[in-house]
Formats: sequence, structure tokens, C-alpha cells
Amino acid sequence: MPKSLEIRLGAAGDALDRFEAAWHRVEEGRAMRQLEVLSLENLPLMLKTLSPARWTLLQKLSAEGPLSIYELARRLERDYKNVHTDVTQLAALRLIERQEDGKVTVPWDLLRAELRL
Repeated sequence: MPKSLEIRLGAAGDALDRFEAAWHRVEEGRAMRQLEVLSLENLPLMLKTLSPARWTLLQKLSAEGPLSIYELARRLERDYKNVHTDVTQLAALRLIERQEDGKVTVPWDLLRAELRL
């Protein structure tokens, strides 16, 4: 089964609602399902977070496997400092993982976005 991350739009309270629902499932003896979720407050924030340059960066890492930031910047033909900034932001959101050897990788096979009106 592919490792997936759901990207949802909504207030921070939505995450608390999901936690409460999971708590009740456990209390009732029902099975828990593993769910990885990244909640972003609104669509403009999601589009800023996953800008075209950052999306291309994620695709490159996903396709080519773990790379150093220097090598990633070289392959993307982008400035090292800008790639480093993007990697730092994406790592803070768990979209990218840093390995012990200093390389970065995308831990997800699938990113699924849920947009509710």
C-alpha cells in the first residue's frame, strides 16, 4: 500500500476534531486506521506552500531518490540558497525528510489534497 499524506484545508480545530473522533473509536474498541494529515488553513496558504518551484522540487526528489541539497539545486538548475530555503520549509511540514547522511527525500508515494468549499 502506498504511503500517503492527506493535505486538508481548514482551521486548527479540524485536527482536534479528528483527534477526538479517533479517541472515541479507541474507547469503543473499533480499529484505528493510520492517517497522515497536513492541515493548512486556506487555499492561498496551500498554493504558497506548494508553489510551482516547490512542486517541481518534490517531483524531482520523488523520481530520483535521496539527494544532497547541493545536487538537488544543480539538477533543478536553481540557486542553492533558494532550494535550501524551500527544503527547510517543506521539511518543517513533513513533506520532505532529512536523512542522517544529509540527503533529503520525499517519504510519500502519494499526496492527496482535499478541498472543501
